[in-house]
Amino acid sequence: MTGNGFHQALHQQPPQVGTRGPQGHVPPPQVSRPSPHPAPQPSDHAERRLRVLLVDDHQLIREGLRRAFDRAGDLEVVGEASTAAAAVESLTALQPDVLVTDIRLPDGDGIALTASARAANPRLGIVVLTMYAGDDKVFAALEAGASGFVGKDAPVEEVVAAARHAAANPSAFTARDLAGALRRRAAAPVGPQLSPREREVLGLLVDGLAIAQIARRLYISESTAKTHVAKIYEKLGAGNRAQAVMAAVRLGLVTTASE
Repeated sequence: MTGNGFHQALHQQPPQVGTRGPQGHVPPPQVSRPSPHPAPQPSDHAERRLRVLLVDDHQLIREGLRRAFDRAGDLEVVGEASTAAAAVESLTALQPDVLVTDIRLPDGDGIALTASARAANPRLGIVVLTMYAGDDKVFAALEAGASGFVGKDAPVEEVVAAARHAAANPSAFTARDLAGALRRRAAAPVGPQLSPREREVLGLLVDGLAIAQIARRLYISESTAKTHVAKIYEKLGAGNRAQAVMAAVRLGLVTTASE
């Protein structure tokens, strides 16, 4: 093609619909149709990561947890605090999805922080961490409104999993061996726990013996007998012998002669 022909080709008008082009060819009409498979639009919700606030007075622990959450991909640490007071401020300012807190803090404890955070925000996920795992700590966290309970001896992946659970189900509590803790609580004796010696003294009180008689019967001093009686009254919430006997019978600690 000559230079003039190349120039003319660049400026040639496209053939109109229904008219003949070169060599008598009639081009088909141009119609715009929607694609049957439209390209997916980005979703802000799908890409949003869960926001986590870490509360622990040990910087190394916070750093380790931060690295674990960063590796997870779907969580991000938006703030850290080393005290309960700083945590309360951060909760208000940052509005995280999940609070991960140690149970022991310099100016308070994670259980009290959990209770106040739950009262302020029922949708907040809360994970309690502790070095001193035990049934009493598990139930304290549960009663305070935590979503999860993890010992610090657990792998960091367990903390990450607990945070995900807490965000998805803030009011559903999870903890390692929770079923075992519940069984142990159900099997625990109910009511005041008296020592074997206190049970002996209580039985003699029910029989009507005076302090001096109890002391002689058990080969102990009267002051020791009085100490045992005072502890029994305290544990039974009694102010005198009659109240102690009634409470003991009601709780099944002793039986009366008619029984």
